[in-house]
Amino acid sequence: MSANKPTQPNANALYYGDNLDVLREYIKDESVDLIYLDPPFNSARDYNVLFASPKGEQSEAQIVAFKDTWHWGEQAERELFEIMHGQNTDAALMIEAFRQFLGKNDMLAYLVMMTNRLLELHRVLKPTGSLYLHCDPTASHYLRILLDCILGKENFRNEVYWHYYNKMHDYRKKLFPRATDTILFYTKCVGTDFSFQLLKELRDEPVRQLVRKKVDNKMVNARDEHGKLLYQVKEDRTLDNVWRIPMLQPASPERLGYPTQKPLALLERIVNASSNEGDVVLDPFCGCGTAVHAAQKLKRQWIGIDITHLAITLIEKRLKDAFPEIRFDVHGTPKDLEGARDLANRDKYQFQWWACSLVNAQPYQGKKKGADGGIDGLIFFQDDTDAHKKIIVSVKGGEKLDVRMIRELAQVVTREKAEIGLFVTLTQPTGPMVKEAVGEGYYTSPVTGKNFRKLQILTIAGLLNGNEKAEYPDFSYGATTFKKARVEAKTGKQGDMF
Repeated sequence: MSANKPTQPNANALYYGDNLDVLREYIKDESVDLIYLDPPFNSARDYNVLFASPKGEQSEAQIVAFKDTWHWGEQAERELFEIMHGQNTDAALMIEAFRQFLGKNDMLAYLVMMTNRLLELHRVLKPTGSLYLHCDPTASHYLRILLDCILGKENFRNEVYWHYYNKMHDYRKKLFPRATDTILFYTKCVGTDFSFQLLKELRDEPVRQLVRKKVDNKMVNARDEHGKLLYQVKEDRTLDNVWRIPMLQPASPERLGYPTQKPLALLERIVNASSNEGDVVLDPFCGCGTAVHAAQKLKRQWIGIDITHLAITLIEKRLKDAFPEIRFDVHGTPKDLEGARDLANRDKYQFQWWACSLVNAQPYQGKKKGADGGIDGLIFFQDDTDAHKKIIVSVKGGEKLDVRMIRELAQVVTREKAEIGLFVTLTQPTGPMVKEAVGEGYYTSPVTGKNFRKLQILTIAGLLNGNEKAEYPDFSYGATTFKKARVEAKTGKQGDMF
């Protein structure tokens, strides 16, 4: 239980930050009806976001979304201390057993991280609520034991297998290719006092089944007036715990480029099965936002949390594309200059990703020193029918600015054969910088004939208050920079999953 009672704002909200902190600070006890979490699997992999890019652009314009790896260190020690001195003694004993068995290694760091968050998720879940944890064989056996300790082994309901039968496999390995993920389904209450609806799915082929009727308290085969057995054609069946849903392929119109994006049909199934219209759905590792998308589509309230500004930005855009009239809150992202400075001081890469979102640019590459070549973001635009054009974005979060920075951006624009450069700065530019930028001249649109400054200086303050914006023509309305989610029909029904 949290020491201080959180004051939860209205649902339909995204939170940027560590979900442990957000849960403790903002989410009230027993306030959530359904939790879906798809945490990183601890697979020791890096996952890249694959942004939309016009033909011919290099793949280097992708960045690492997250590193699916944990290491034992100061944070793990701190969270272990919290568990060992917390109220759930079963969880503490199990983590101690894991420590004895595994040692203080990467897997234990992952399990400690998950334990603290599962304890908070148990706190915020309503007594009638359900939790679905999406995982793979890397740690699913450990996670199920932790869930038994935290939610109670008597509240385990199902181990659901998502069978993605269309995955491409590497058959050179000496094992059976894996084509399933595991989804562990638990409830908070003992018994049947929780939301659940049996679902139907279409059969691959209709089947003929004998019609049965009750005679003398016994079920017997029904016959017509001529004595012939009666049959009925069944085109659907009750859904079992093997969910045969294709994984998203690169060319799928639903795919937005996020590395671990799940099919919307998968999340609609969970939301429909274990919640009702108006219920609150929480995803504490929301990634690109498939769970909150499904919740919005099916008329549920929702809360999404992620630790990167990149994910929050992608979800904001996804929801606004799919639901043009949607209204929701975003917490934890800078709303003023003071907040922007704080973020820049804490994490320059998160600041750069957030600043790129202010000008609708896709971030460029990752955190490797010197890898960006003077590029922090990219915008693609089209103002004729021949080819796309490119805008280079450079973000500066420091206090010291120099006219040489403008000259360097001009060189990058020339080197990259871009049309425009945007210099986005937290600090007000100097007079010589403004003069240097003006001296670079203009880009002239071949269709409209309108001129746009070749180098544009934009301040964070001006972008936040709406007094400044990037100026360039774009007949594609941003479609060459970001993949767009399809507009959803105004319905609360489940989409076609078959």
